[in-house]
Amino acid sequence: MPLIAATFMALALCFAPAVGAAATLSAGRPLRGNDTLVSAQGRFELGLFSPAGSSDGRFYLGIWYKDIPGHTVVWVGNRASPLSGLASAELRVSADDGNLELVGPTGASASPVVVWSSNLSSSLSPGTNNTAEIRDNGNLVLVDGANSSNVLWQSFDHPTDTYLPGARLGENKLTGEYQALTSWRNAQDPAPGMFYDTLDPNGTAEFFMLWNRSRMYWRGGVWTGGRWKGDVGAATGRGTNLYNTTFVDTPAFRGTTTVLADDATVTRLVLDLNGQKKQFVWVPASRSWQLFWAAPTAQCDAYALCGAFGVCNQRSQLPCRCPPGFAPASERDWALSDWSGGCRRSSPLACAHNGSTTDGFLALPDVKLPDEPLAMTAAQSKAECESACQNNCSCQAYAFSAGAGGCSVWHGDIRNLEQLFPDSSGPGSDFYLRLSQRALQDLHSGHGKKGGRKPWLVFGITLAGVAALGASVVLAWRVLLAWRRPAVYMENKNGSSLAVYSYADLRAATNNFSERLGGGGFGSVYRGVLKQHKGGSTTQVQVAVKKLESLARQGDKQFRAEVSTLGLIQHVNLVRLLGFCSSGDEKMLVYEYMPRGSLTGSFFGGGACPSWRDRYCVMLGVARGLTYLHDGCRERIIHCDIKPENILLDEDMSPRIADFGMAKLVGRDFSRALTTMRGTMGYLAPEWISGQPISVKADVYSYGMVLFELISGRRNSERYGELEATLGTGARESLTFFPVWAAQKVVEGQVGAVADPRLHGEVMPEELERACRVACWCIQDEEAHRPTMAQVVQALEGALHVHVPPVPRALQRLVM
Repeated sequence: MPLIAATFMALALCFAPAVGAAATLSAGRPLRGNDTLVSAQGRFELGLFSPAGSSDGRFYLGIWYKDIPGHTVVWVGNRASPLSGLASAELRVSADDGNLELVGPTGASASPVVVWSSNLSSSLSPGTNNTAEIRDNGNLVLVDGANSSNVLWQSFDHPTDTYLPGARLGENKLTGEYQALTSWRNAQDPAPGMFYDTLDPNGTAEFFMLWNRSRMYWRGGVWTGGRWKGDVGAATGRGTNLYNTTFVDTPAFRGTTTVLADDATVTRLVLDLNGQKKQFVWVPASRSWQLFWAAPTAQCDAYALCGAFGVCNQRSQLPCRCPPGFAPASERDWALSDWSGGCRRSSPLACAHNGSTTDGFLALPDVKLPDEPLAMTAAQSKAECESACQNNCSCQAYAFSAGAGGCSVWHGDIRNLEQLFPDSSGPGSDFYLRLSQRALQDLHSGHGKKGGRKPWLVFGITLAGVAALGASVVLAWRVLLAWRRPAVYMENKNGSSLAVYSYADLRAATNNFSERLGGGGFGSVYRGVLKQHKGGSTTQVQVAVKKLESLARQGDKQFRAEVSTLGLIQHVNLVRLLGFCSSGDEKMLVYEYMPRGSLTGSFFGGGACPSWRDRYCVMLGVARGLTYLHDGCRERIIHCDIKPENILLDEDMSPRIADFGMAKLVGRDFSRALTTMRGTMGYLAPEWISGQPISVKADVYSYGMVLFELISGRRNSERYGELEATLGTGARESLTFFPVWAAQKVVEGQVGAVADPRLHGEVMPEELERACRVACWCIQDEEAHRPTMAQVVQALEGALHVHVPPVPRALQRLVM
């Protein structure tokens, strides 16, 4: 998925050029073909569009921002009934009943037919002199021609996937209709998708997000009379200070109404394709949409995102995959990031009505178990649990826990499977998925050919056992050799040498990659132990082995050349590269091991509170490491992904920057990998997000964001309600993005309010003021206004005076 689309989910659409623009529509002045209707101040435009990438000639009535690149659509009329052409398409006020209606050809009728209408009853439509117009808030209205203040129908009462300021969400008590958000089906189809955001139909003042309009997977918090209590954002961007939001309950309407705090702010709330609700703010300086918050924060928390039998992986570039023995139900839909159709079996199950079967089970380790299992209390062991499932033809999977969980089985389509990891918030379980004999045979044989009869399965299993025994002997022999032989070294022309390891070497060193330290969009990191031979002695050295997942197609020669360059980069504040492996598609890097892990665990993991001295040393060390990358290397290196996860600590709490050079090593896949990694978004500079060329100043911006986190002891993405409770400042709960609040405090001279309250004031005031001002200068919108990293080092060392910075313009609109 392209960077901007993955980051902001702003659906880029292909529009035919407008040949004419009108101000209003009436019975005698319809909108035809490529003509458009433009709001008075030119903010919004109404017309017919065709989604980008669609080649079947479907056209929809839509509203989009007129002067914002990308033609971001905010409303669709005929989302489930597209036109098949423009030649006879017409949006008009009906001369018969005064309704606003769209007519044109469809796939079922070449003659023009009505595909969409405002659908007013005759009692509400007083005459045929009604007029329609698009207003500057994005609202399409149909008004009484004799009384323009009498609004007969408006698009704000019928939202699609986007909520705009000035609209309302809730229940129309007079009609029983709900103003709710429904996701698009996919990027090429605005038809209603699987995700739905609505006010609680049971009467509470709370918004729910539903899958298939039935299964709740997120709730937004209850209105308590003056504020929202619960999760951030909920229905209308509450908690962002973008709106003044109120909840009303009258005889006619129950729900939220909003007014922009600043009319100049351009913002929208979108329920995207994958079930997340996202608040975007348009930043003119970078000409890009900034993602302000998302709920739920984890993509895999959207219920059944991957459909039936699909497995969601939060750390994968694409979140959904099919388990072995399954394939996407629709390859086309999956290519459009629509995974709702899920996966289908590669071969059907074989189970007779009398319970006899040849089916077996495939273990999926470390997964979050699906909901709604059936407990089989009679099964007291794993074998009994498997037998209970196997003997029931409708049973699709089972799991067994010797503890309180016991035996659980699942029938029918299985949804909401998620791959977990050792550092996930909850423990994973072994999940046994039912597969046909043929599917298991194909998996055992290692190819996709259709299996034969049972004797072939027996032969295959026997052969597999012999092969496994032989492989074990070979592996043991290779492990022995790996521990006995010295590593091969590759010298480059500058004299730096890197150890060259085989795949077997690193598999043995990591115990078959069993201890995962972490990972992201570029791959996973594993702890290992290698033997180093110096002179006549041999020592064991702990290492971190990074398995790269984006370089399978890169040639060995190119990879070795790039790695050789990285081997020259040595600095006390950079993690040292010790060696590498290039074996076919397997590409790995071997780094020195950092025993204290990353800043994420040491500073934000809920343990002991780091002292101010430790924090300031980290600030300086990271700044010096970046200065070396920017100015001290023969070839300037832009890190592109500075964040706490990529700053490691050695035994002395000295910081080491990791993953430098990945942008150059990964190449064109870097942007895609970067935008899929959790936690990265809040550190990206505006010019990076908008797709413009970046410089070292992008690293400066990210560094500034990290500074705020080191100073405050909290992640920038944390909710403001949590901040208020911790700081005890009495600050309003309406602000969610911490740097907004922190930058304002820095400008006001209240830097003490930004410091981690766990420090109890035990800070160096001059250092605190320097660090806060530097952080605010680093996150300025224009890269020319940001300092260089060399200047940052001078400022933190006290050799350079730091003036009071302005609040970055992109943030200034978000504070009162």
